[in-house]
Parts: sequence; structure tokens; C-alpha cells
Amino acid sequence: MVKTRLLNSAFLALIALATTNSAPVQGYEPLPDPDGKPADMTRKVKVFIIMGQSNTLEMGKVKGDKEGSLEYATKTENLYPFMVDDTGNWTVRKDVRNLHVMGSGGPGRTSVKRNDWLTVSGGKIGIETGIGHQLGNALDEPVLILKSAIGNRSLGWDLLPPDSPSYEFEMEVKNRQTKKLEKKTFVYAGYGQSPDKWEKGTEPKPIGWKAGVQYDGDVARAKDVLKNLGDFYPGATEYEVAGFLWWQGDKDRYNTGHAIKYEQNLNNLIAALRQDFNAPKAKFVCATLGQTSRQNAQGNEKLILDAMFAISDAAKYPALKGDVATVYTNPISMGSASNAHYGGNAKTYMNVGLGMGKAMVELLKATSK
Repeated sequence: MVKTRLLNSAFLALIALATTNSAPVQGYEPLPDPDGKPADMTRKVKVFIIMGQSNTLEMGKVKGDKEGSLEYATKTENLYPFMVDDTGNWTVRKDVRNLHVMGSGGPGRTSVKRNDWLTVSGGKIGIETGIGHQLGNALDEPVLILKSAIGNRSLGWDLLPPDSPSYEFEMEVKNRQTKKLEKKTFVYAGYGQSPDKWEKGTEPKPIGWKAGVQYDGDVARAKDVLKNLGDFYPGATEYEVAGFLWWQGDKDRYNTGHAIKYEQNLNNLIAALRQDFNAPKAKFVCATLGQTSRQNAQGNEKLILDAMFAISDAAKYPALKGDVATVYTNPISMGSASNAHYGGNAKTYMNVGLGMGKAMVELLKATSK
């Protein structure tokens, strides 16, 4: 028998608050325990692609009897009851496949980091756990959570999407001789260019990396999986890329030249992903940096936060109405910051994943009405 058990009410309210799009999500439905049954494999697999940088990886600690571990959250705080069965073991979703491929730079060597049914195994969890439970519960089709990501990458350079042009940006730099600050104009690389920036009027000297090389590689690795879908998802023959999930921005916050273009780059990213995966109506969910509050955001973090909310503003981007949602993670993060992987707190990764999954479900529901 499948039993429906509620999450802690405080977390319900926070996750509901965190999700925003052109039609704000109302309420939060509790998740039932997985029934352990496989999906109907006569139907197309619904593919959801996770991209970003290190916080999309598995960073939430599982074991431990103290605050911050998944074991403590489920066994002591009685959170996420759908994660644990009646015998105290981690539940398994046989209708959601969890796959993570990784590689540095462009197409080439690929490491398969995870390929199993959605469950808890190993010492860490990531946002895919909450995302997968939300989607598996909401959809009748088989679900593939396909993560193609690696750490320490910026949208303004490594992950720069195609059709992103170069641009000029004036900044203060220290004169090596006088030690005084002076203003100089730099050209920031467009897609395919190298290096990341050079002083205006000088000849760029390419390095062994170029703008967008990680984007190219991450897309290629995901496509390779889809070309051989049956090797990764048993019994699968057809698929549809239904959505993209993006949690990134930490590296861009250290570079004002990248931060000022984050909104434009994010908009270009949505268009590029849809084109590359032949998914013109695929949904897009973006999560904000957890340490950044809307009330107190300043500098580069404010630029990035504003950009993330802007893309789900239907008045500003009417062509994306109903297709994009932003998850505000500050209320559901449990402390620390993106550059410290939120202290490895499993609740942050569960809450953000549940919020992103909920947002994706709501976008899909709105389209099907």
C-alpha cells in the first residue's frame, strides 16, 4: 500500500514560497512513497537535463547523526518521509533513472558518475533527488534525470552559449608601474573566442580554452547518452527532452564583466539548449544562489539574482511566458554559501531539488491544460 505522509509544515511553506514564475505556484502537495513499480516503457521517456557548476553535483552529506546530514533529517527531524520505507531503508524509484555524465571542456572523454534508479547510495546526494521524486510522482511516463555538469565553470566564459557576441567593458585596473588604479576598456570574448578578455586595441592571444567550450562538451555528452538511450535506461527506445534545470552563478559573481551580461547569457542559453536538443518548447527552471537575499543583494550577486528573476518575467520576455520559472533558494537554504557548497547540508540540496522539481511540474501542468 502506498501511504501519503506530509513533510514538515515549515518546509512546505518555504518551498512553496521559493517557486515563482509568470503564474505563481500555489500550495505544495505532499509526496507519496514510491510504489517501486517500473514505468510504462511503451511511452516516450521524458528527459530532464541538469546543467550548471559544482552545486549541481552531489554535495549534500548522507551519513551522520547531526544536523545537516540526510540521515538526521529523515530519522530525527522526520523530514522527507517518502525517502525512507517502512523498514528504514532508502526508497527506490523504478520509474526515474538517475544519470550523471561528466567531462572537462569540449567533447571527448566522458566519465559516467552515476547510472541507477533514483535512490540514495553513496555518501552524497544532489538536487536530482528532489527533482526526480517530484517528476516521478507527477508524470506517468518514464523519467530520465540526465545531469551533464562539472564544477568551477562560469556562464560568461566556460558555459557561454552559441550566438553570444563579444562586448566591451570598462574596468579599473592597477598600473604595474604607478600602482594606481586607472580605467581601461576590455573586450570580453564571444562564443568561440579566446582568451576570456583582452584590452581594447590590442591583439588577443588565444589560450588552450575558449568561450563556450564547456557548453559544447556538456551538450555533446548529453547527446551521446540520448543516442544510446537503451544502454542507460533499460527498455527505453524513444525520448522527448521536456525540460532543463539550471543551478549556477557562483563563478560569475567574482567577475563583474560576466555578471553584467548574466541575463543576456541566460536568455541565450535557453534558446541554444532548445535548438541543440531539438526541443523548442522545453521548459526551463533556474535556481538562485542560496546565500543571496532579494532584500540585501548587492554588486555582482544582485546582478545575477536580478537576471535570474528577469527571465521568468513574462512582461519582459513574453516569448518565454509559461516556459520558464525561477526558484528563489534563499528561504530554503540552510546556511553557508554557494562557494562552500552550503556546508554540505543535505537539507539545502533536498529543498532546492524539491523546489526545482515542483516548478518544473507546474510548468508542465500549465502547458497540458
